[in-house]
Amino acid sequence: MTQLFENIKGDKTIWAIIAILAIFSFLPVYSASTNLVYVAGKGSTFGYLFKHAMLLLVGFGIVFAIHKVPYRYFSGLSVIMLPVVVVLLIVTLTQGTVISGANASRWIRIPFVGVGFQTSTMAAVVLMIYISRYLARSKDKKIELKESLLSLWLPVGVILALILPANFSTTAIVFTMVMLLVFLGGYPFKYILLILGIGVLALSIFILTARAFPDTMKNSRISTWSNRIENYMSGNSEDNYQAEKAKIAIASGEIYGKGPGKSVQKNFLPQSSSDFIYAIIGEEFGIVGAILIILLYLGLLFRIVIIATKTKTIFGTLLVLGVGLPIVFQALINMAVAVGLFPVTGQPLPLISTGGTSIWMTCFAIGIILSVSAANKKDVIPSVKDEFENPLDILHEAVG
Repeated sequence: MTQLFENIKGDKTIWAIIAILAIFSFLPVYSASTNLVYVAGKGSTFGYLFKHAMLLLVGFGIVFAIHKVPYRYFSGLSVIMLPVVVVLLIVTLTQGTVISGANASRWIRIPFVGVGFQTSTMAAVVLMIYISRYLARSKDKKIELKESLLSLWLPVGVILALILPANFSTTAIVFTMVMLLVFLGGYPFKYILLILGIGVLALSIFILTARAFPDTMKNSRISTWSNRIENYMSGNSEDNYQAEKAKIAIASGEIYGKGPGKSVQKNFLPQSSSDFIYAIIGEEFGIVGAILIILLYLGLLFRIVIIATKTKTIFGTLLVLGVGLPIVFQALINMAVAVGLFPVTGQPLPLISTGGTSIWMTCFAIGIILSVSAANKKDVIPSVKDEFENPLDILHEAVG
C-alpha cells in the first residue's frame, strides 16, 4: 500500500475528492438500484452494486495510468483520435435505436464486456484536447477566421452535428464548453460571436426542417426536447412527473435526511440511480449531505483553476480547463435539474451516478489533469517547442 501511494503523483486534494465521491456513491447507488430490481424487475441489488464497483475500479485504473503519461503526449493523440471518434459517432448514430418513437442511438455495445459505451462522451473529451492544442499552437500568431474555419470549426461542427440527433443536452453542453475554452484561449471575440450566431442558426434550421418534413427525419427527438421545455415552463405537476418526484424527495429529506437506504421516492422516480441520483442523496442525507456534495465539486473546480494557473505552458493551462470544467459544469447541471432549476436533461452526476462511459471518461479527464499537476510539482515543464509538431511523433516516441 505504501508503494502504491508513493506512485501516486499530482494534486493530492483532487485524489481525495474523487476518492470521497466514488466511495460515497455506493450508498445512493445501492439504495436507488432497488427501483430497477423491485419496480422494473431487472437484476439484483448486489448485481448493480458489483457492476458499479467494477466500473469505478476500472475508472481509477484509468486515472492512475493516464496520470503517469506526460501531458504533452495528448496534443498529438487528439489529432489521431479525432477521425476515430467521428467514425464511432457515425456507427453509433446509424444503429437506428429507437425508444418511444425517438432516436436513442447513443451507445455502442463493447464486445465480450456487455457494457454500453456512449461515444459522445469520448468525442467531447477528445475535442476539448484538440481545441487546446489548436489554441496553444496559435498563441503567437494572429488568428484569421478563414483559416480557423477548416482547422478548428470544421471538426467542432462535424462532431456536434453527429451528437445532436440523439442527444441535444450533451450537444448544448459541449458547445458551451467549446465557446468558453476558445474565449479563455484568446480566440477573437468578434469571431466567437459570429460562430455562436452560426450555431444558433444551424440548430434552428435543424429543428424547423425536422418539423416541416417529419417523414424525412423520422424518430427525431425534436418533440422530446420541446416537450421537456414546455412541461418545465408550464409548471404542471402531471407534465413534470420526474421533476416533481425529485423535488418531493429533496423536500422530504429536510436537514439531516431519512438515512441511507430509507428513500421512499426511489420507488417512484425513474432513473433514480443515474439522472436523478442527487434527489435520492437529498432525501437520504438531507440538506447537509446535498450541500457537502456541492462543496466537493466546487473544491474540484477550485483545484482545477489552481493547477491551470500554475502551469507554465499555454497547452497545459487550456488542457486542464478544457477537460476539467465540463466535469463540474455537468455536475451542476445534474443537480440543477434535480432541484427544479433546469428542465430534464439526462446528464449523470460525475463519479456518483451509475454508467460505464461517464465514469471512465470522467476518470480519463481527471487523469489528464493530474498529469499536468504532476508536471507542475516536478517543475519538469515542457516548453511549447517540446510539444509534438506531428501526430506521428507520438508513435515514434512509443517505439523509439
